[in-house]
Amino acid sequence: MEYYQFRLQKLLDIRADKEEESKRNFKEAQSERLKVEEKLNNLKENYTKYREMSGEESVIERKIKHVYLNAINYNIAETSKELKIKERVLEEKREDLKLKQIDRKTVESLKEKQKAEFIKEQELIEQKMNDEFALYAFIRQQNSL
Repeated sequence: MEYYQFRLQKLLDIRADKEEESKRNFKEAQSERLKVEEKLNNLKENYTKYREMSGEESVIERKIKHVYLNAINYNIAETSKELKIKERVLEEKREDLKLKQIDRKTVESLKEKQKAEFIKEQELIEQKMNDEFALYAFIRQQNSL
């Protein structure tokens, strides 16, 4: 019995490699977005932590706190912009990954269909051979009687 060899195996391998690369890119973009999101949350926590002014602080301490809060506010705004950019990049990577998976699965399903046809064909050939052997055996048995 012959073994099945898919003619487009190299194409399938290439598409699988591209899908793996796309997965790595997606995970990297996801990681970057998480880092920025963490940074934003830390900035927001610092802002809420230091925004309360108590009556015990001196004017200089209040001024320093005010400048610090303005800096945090600015950083929150910048980090929010950066987060939106990272989310957009992440969505692009997600779409790219979906397309790569579809490309690979298309060729893979073609391979499975062709393999099923090949197996069916091989089984038919084997069945014909078995039928011929049975017929020859029957004829020999009839001739020997």
